[in-house]
Amino acid sequence: MQQKIIAKDNLKKELEKKAEKKLPEDNLPEEWFNTEKMTLNARVYLLDKLLPTLVPGVEKMLMQVEKKKLLEEVDNPTKFDPINHLGEFLMRNNPYYVKDSGMSGYQRVMRDVTEDLKIYVPSSIGNSISMMKEKIKEQQEQRECISEVKVKVANTRRQALQDQFNEWIRDPKGMIPTVVIQNVLLEFFQNPDYQLESRCKQLNIADSMQPRLNKMGFTEYISLHTADFKSEMFEELLKHLCHCADEFREVIKADMRRQMFAELFLHCDCGKVGFLDRQRTLALLEMFYDQSSKMLRRLLCNPRQWPFIEFEEIDLPEFWGDMDNQKHIYEDFDKVLLEMNTLHPEKHASKAQSQLSENPEHSRHRKCTPPPSPPEQQRETTAGQEPNEISTKEQEQDTESAREQELHRESVTEQGTHLGLSPKQGSMRELITEQRPIIEQGSPPRMSSSEQGIHTESTAEKGHDSISTTAQGQHEESTMGQETQRGSTAEQGLSRKSITAEPHKGATKEQEPSGERAPGELDVDSASHSREGSIVRESEKLREATPLEHTEIPPQEGQTEEQAHEEALVIPSELHEEDPISRGKDHLSETAKKEVQKDKSCEPKSPEIEGKSWSGELLTHNCKTKYAKSEDEEQANLICANSRLTDLHSIIRNIQSYKEVRGRSAFNGVSLNLLQFVQLLETFVGEDTPLSVSETLTSFFRRGYAETKEEKISGLEEVRRKASQIRRGLLLEALFQKWDSDASGFLDLKEVDELLYTYKEGMEKESMKNAKLHIQFPKPRPGHEVRLSSKQFQKYIELIVSELRGNDDHVLESVVEFLMTTLERSHTEDLRNHVRRKWLHQIQRAAETSGVSLEPVYTETFKALTQDAQAHGNKRISAHIALLEENLLLPDRGTLLLRNVACTLDDAPFVLNRVLYRDMKGISFTVVDEGTPIHVPQVQHHGNIFFWNHSRQNTDQNGSFLALPLQDAHMRIFGVMAVDTLRDPHKINIFRPHEIRFYQGVTNAFSTAYHYVHSREHILHVVVTGISWLYDIAPGITTITTYFIEPSPEKGSDYVLRNMMVTGPLGLTEIHKNPPTIFRKTCFFRDFLFKCTDSSEVVLASVYGEHHMVIPLRERTGEALGALDFSIGRSRMLLYQEFKDLQKMMKVIQAACYEILGELSGEIQKTHVLEIEYVGEVQRAGVLFFRIMLQELQESLRLLTAVNFVSLLLYDYDPLAEPESPSASQSQDLEANAKLIQDILTAVILFFHPELELSCDLENWDKCKLYVNRYLVENICSFDPTVKHVKVNVKLIGKYIRDHSRIEVWKFGDTVIEYLYHWLHICLTLMEINKKQNSAITPPLPSKTDSCVYAKMPGGLLGKC
Repeated sequence: MQQKIIAKDNLKKELEKKAEKKLPEDNLPEEWFNTEKMTLNARVYLLDKLLPTLVPGVEKMLMQVEKKKLLEEVDNPTKFDPINHLGEFLMRNNPYYVKDSGMSGYQRVMRDVTEDLKIYVPSSIGNSISMMKEKIKEQQEQRECISEVKVKVANTRRQALQDQFNEWIRDPKGMIPTVVIQNVLLEFFQNPDYQLESRCKQLNIADSMQPRLNKMGFTEYISLHTADFKSEMFEELLKHLCHCADEFREVIKADMRRQMFAELFLHCDCGKVGFLDRQRTLALLEMFYDQSSKMLRRLLCNPRQWPFIEFEEIDLPEFWGDMDNQKHIYEDFDKVLLEMNTLHPEKHASKAQSQLSENPEHSRHRKCTPPPSPPEQQRETTAGQEPNEISTKEQEQDTESAREQELHRESVTEQGTHLGLSPKQGSMRELITEQRPIIEQGSPPRMSSSEQGIHTESTAEKGHDSISTTAQGQHEESTMGQETQRGSTAEQGLSRKSITAEPHKGATKEQEPSGERAPGELDVDSASHSREGSIVRESEKLREATPLEHTEIPPQEGQTEEQAHEEALVIPSELHEEDPISRGKDHLSETAKKEVQKDKSCEPKSPEIEGKSWSGELLTHNCKTKYAKSEDEEQANLICANSRLTDLHSIIRNIQSYKEVRGRSAFNGVSLNLLQFVQLLETFVGEDTPLSVSETLTSFFRRGYAETKEEKISGLEEVRRKASQIRRGLLLEALFQKWDSDASGFLDLKEVDELLYTYKEGMEKESMKNAKLHIQFPKPRPGHEVRLSSKQFQKYIELIVSELRGNDDHVLESVVEFLMTTLERSHTEDLRNHVRRKWLHQIQRAAETSGVSLEPVYTETFKALTQDAQAHGNKRISAHIALLEENLLLPDRGTLLLRNVACTLDDAPFVLNRVLYRDMKGISFTVVDEGTPIHVPQVQHHGNIFFWNHSRQNTDQNGSFLALPLQDAHMRIFGVMAVDTLRDPHKINIFRPHEIRFYQGVTNAFSTAYHYVHSREHILHVVVTGISWLYDIAPGITTITTYFIEPSPEKGSDYVLRNMMVTGPLGLTEIHKNPPTIFRKTCFFRDFLFKCTDSSEVVLASVYGEHHMVIPLRERTGEALGALDFSIGRSRMLLYQEFKDLQKMMKVIQAACYEILGELSGEIQKTHVLEIEYVGEVQRAGVLFFRIMLQELQESLRLLTAVNFVSLLLYDYDPLAEPESPSASQSQDLEANAKLIQDILTAVILFFHPELELSCDLENWDKCKLYVNRYLVENICSFDPTVKHVKVNVKLIGKYIRDHSRIEVWKFGDTVIEYLYHWLHICLTLMEINKKQNSAITPPLPSKTDSCVYAKMPGGLLGKC
């Protein structure tokens, strides 16, 4: 049917075409085309409905009239009526009835005219179609225009990227490692200001440095990930690329420096033992430091101070009471910072005065009219008019002047505080913040005067050009005039092309002449650049300089003392210069002029670093994989190569595969391996010294480091001893696992002895019995065997080997070989043992990768139980874990209860969070009391089994039940794990012995994982408490980030860091529920985190102008378990008071870590010092920081003598008794110091004599003095502020110490006041915590429903999100 219709339409079209050929068109109807709106509708109606029929009718009618000659014969009568004829024609040709009437040429043209007119008739179909066509056409043209602009923008951006590529240091082939650019983009995408975090997943970071990018690859790779960026975002990316290019230079420079130190280590390690003497290394550093010039010493770190020496190596009085600013890690840091703080306000004051004198009207206008907002400035400059540009410049000058006035006010305030004036109100952190110097290194970059635009044509209507520019500035930073031009190449005169994607918007470029800068603004910067240039110049004259003074260096073998003296330390002569501030002032104007006249942005960047080319390889960027060797792997390979121990090869390989966190160096305080040596020297020279200083240090070490023959032999013996110890551990662990074929985690001592006594046919039986006298076995319960854990078994075998005759290593291998061959294990048992070990390892791995959460541990535990039941028992089991808790709500039902904290999924509605009391049915408390597993083969016949599912019928209560105790490292029971077969379809299905033994192994693995998680949780608790203590007294610290080490989720890769929590500017610590994972390959520019964890040493580093101090948290073995990253902003270092308080916090936190880890591992016994520690484990972790700090202070107070207190009691100030009246400032200082002594001592006295509160003696200082005696110190050293019977007026004591800031106590500089000030605050804090235990000591971890939690200790949780 459709084909017929189509054929008919085609035929009609063909006929119309033939008709058109026969009948020519008549153009007369075109006169009807008129778009006048008044008659448009009527004209269209007539042309469409009437005229196509009427005109032919009139034509026919006229033809009849002409035919009948009616016009010629006027008087001739006729019957012809034109009207009737016309009517008949219209009736015959009615278009509603006549469909196929032909069309004349006139009608065809009329039809076309009608269609054209219909377009202009509103609400008509033609008009709608016409409008749609016009819109489509406009959109198509606009798309073409936008496409052209996008192509031009893309080309311009590619050109900008190609230009930017030239700023990077490239390898000899002109290429950049791909991983570097990937890290650049990752850093940019992770910036929260840009909201591009979702793009991070698109970056597949390379694992090596091999993939490289040339200029085209660089351009295409970045364009691929930034194709849809707006112009503003792309400009920010270009700035970021410039900063990263400078950071890449610093990375290469650091790599060159570290390579020098690595080669130096290999040179000094003559015996190839893999370590150097730490004390000798520090002694050489001290010698180099002492013989350096004063200027160079300000760049180097003092090796006599922390972090070069450990906390344990510092005496308590020196650690807690030394307030000598000269012992800062950077020499004269506080002094120079104060001097620059004094100079800075004077420069701003002179500049402001000159501006006022030159343009008073403009000054008045500036005071009353605030500068416009940036959008307003943009609108003004877009107009492109010259007056607007001038106005913008004036407004920028107004903003700059206002900023300078603000700095001047701050500096005046700071001057007042440096004179000893302490505010009386506000928080301590606010008080100290006001007193911090205002000159900090690395101030935010200022906009430069050099700007360039990229001309981009647009195909818009008016054909305007779309040009967008950006201003990027010179970054002139100076803290103490010590920093070299780090990061300056990205910011000094940075001229960058910017692109706009909007075709119809235009912008004009802003330009502020650099010559209009005030000369005072260049004082500090010019001094910094002048000094930096001198350091670089002196590096070129290293070999020509003479030594500063005589250096005593141990002569090398075969070298005379005279030769050693001639090859002494060579210090650059140009480093023996004056103070940098005075030199900067002398050359002020000349340096300023040079900087203004010479625009360094026009100069290409050098492809070399201090005259040295980059080889293209970062030899020490991942120094751990290149130089660090794993002794475990070497010994494992040696054992696997021994054909006598074939049965242990597979077990040893499995043991090695389970060790996922490798390569961390353990700090021991005696020796340094290569990683630690390189890191120590890098910290010593810092990032700002030229490479020539590192070369000089390397030469100095090569001449000075020498070992005697005895030391070399001792080193080799130590290496052999360690290798032997590792080999023994591997062999005995493999033997234990082979013997313990059911993975129970223990061996029967009786079974071990029976087998050992058959060694050499019983000839060594007596020697083995003698070995048992030197070991303390765990006490067995009545009727039970003595069980040996893996560590106890290893210790027992080593004692036996020591009693036997012969070389210990050979005897051990002989004993291991004998036991290995004697043990009879089938292939099925070996396979079952292997798979069970794998399941147990998954439990421990879940704890290590959980981010301090027990949920993955519960999951893996139940998974191991169910998998073993299905594979080796053909059962369907249910299981749950119940932990002991103190029964506080219903003590009549027993002092303890068992709470079900986890269970298999099917039993969750009936078991989870249920409580079992002692007066209820059940065998779980019997397991808790006896400490042994209880197996009930058939629960339906037992009579003392409690069923959690009450809906289960009695006939369905068939199955076996097994309850096992959960024990910690001290063999104390903390819960029960229960397994049953009630859901198994078989009526009788008991647990076999090998299954019960494996379930005991599961309980051991769960206990280890459980306490591993809780140890990390307690450490986080201690860190939060320490941060809250430090925050208010160290305002120089901007953020603190806490990291923990975890095995990598990727097999075969390095360990990772988890960002556990971040403390921000407000002092709140944000603890993450799902901590972000930090991979080494994503930290190319922030590798200082992994340097710290690799070497277990403190790292000082800076990135993007922000300085960091990364401090490791160490395990008891000396390896790093995590790190604290302290960001100190643009300042190079903290003030000495803040630096010392940071050391105090870290010492206490590290001591708390040792105690927590030792207690949970069973290495040390738990000790309770304060009464609050008996409340519970969580409460104890919350006060552990303050308890250890209190112990340190009490121990320090015990070392004081009576002379220390007498000097305080004699300190008094009476202005009337002074023969010579001091100045106003001195008088004020003396009065403030006297009040400080009286208030601190009075507050201490009130702790032990609260009755003075109601006595008039409290206001009489002469009478209060009498209470300061030897008994007071004894009371302080034995005082427990958490004891319940202590009654102290906390508000009154707080009143005495509230008005005295930390700075005031520090400036007073008395050791006793320093001790007592900290003691008072700790006691008050502990008393506050003791009053609100439930809220103040809550473990700071997110719950299941929280994404994160904000904590501040003490004080409890402040909010959740």
